[in-house]
Amino acid sequence: MTQELRTPVPKTPTWRGLRDVGADSPARPVYLSLLALTVFAWILFLTDGGQFFSQVNTVGILQRSAALGIVAVGQTLVILAGSLDLSVAFLISLVSLVAAETMADYGVLPAIGAVLAVSALVGLVNGLVITRLKVHAFIATLGISLIIKGVLDHRYDGPAGSVPESFQRLGYDRIGPVPVSALLWAAIAFAAWFLLRRTPLGYRIYAVGGDPEVARLSGVRTDRVVVAAHVLCALCAGMAGLLLAARLGAGAPTVGSDGGYDLESIAAVVLGGTALAGGRGGVAGTVGGVLLLAVLDSVFNQLEINSFAKDVVRGLVLVAALAIYARRRLAR
Repeated sequence: MTQELRTPVPKTPTWRGLRDVGADSPARPVYLSLLALTVFAWILFLTDGGQFFSQVNTVGILQRSAALGIVAVGQTLVILAGSLDLSVAFLISLVSLVAAETMADYGVLPAIGAVLAVSALVGLVNGLVITRLKVHAFIATLGISLIIKGVLDHRYDGPAGSVPESFQRLGYDRIGPVPVSALLWAAIAFAAWFLLRRTPLGYRIYAVGGDPEVARLSGVRTDRVVVAAHVLCALCAGMAGLLLAARLGAGAPTVGSDGGYDLESIAAVVLGGTALAGGRGGVAGTVGGVLLLAVLDSVFNQLEINSFAKDVVRGLVLVAALAIYARRRLAR
């Protein structure tokens, strides 16, 4: 019996195996909800004299959702592994400043390298605190976020650095009708989907999130998987920070926290059907969750709803989604 439990995990996951753990199936409800909300928004815009499917509105939705979408892709990886990351918001602020200040002195390529290095370091620290010190992911990443916040509050009073015009195109340029930022988000989402569906690391992320003890007995080095997931999540946050620096033309110490990218990214992942306990869900659902929040924001703007009411409605939508998913799991 012991020998059977210690049978190594297959190096290459099969399509059927990953389908069975639920890589895509939980995404269906969010896309049905997105379709219903889109129809409602289209009717609402028509009655108000606007056009929901106009190029200006569509481009605006894609541009606004790109940064959150990139962060949410990374958040999906750690949540699937049974963890989460609350440090992404302040990490985004930090890397935006690192990017802008490095670009001002040394150029674009060194800045990108510095951002990736800082992001990977923060992700590595998050992962090691969780796996080596056995601190719960919520507390560990919250603590790291407070450390980063302290550094930002001590060193910066406002925007710093400058981003060259050539790099600012990342935030605003389009290829045809599609924003470059949306293409970057699509590329990162596809890379994460490929990792989860076609690589041994993706198989192990699902295994660790589903049941870490069974994964360990099956030969998976669970700590390494969790650390890798946190490093990838932090790298996604770093890319989002680069994108926001390109939009602002400088770094800002509050750009991440003001955007609420920590809780917003978790909300998008949960709306997409990924289980907070890990092991079930996928990037496809997260993309749908981000788009759902973006369309909801567009409706709010059209109705001129204040920020308090927006938060209330978002909270209700999130609670309703969690209740629906919980009932579906109990029914199964």
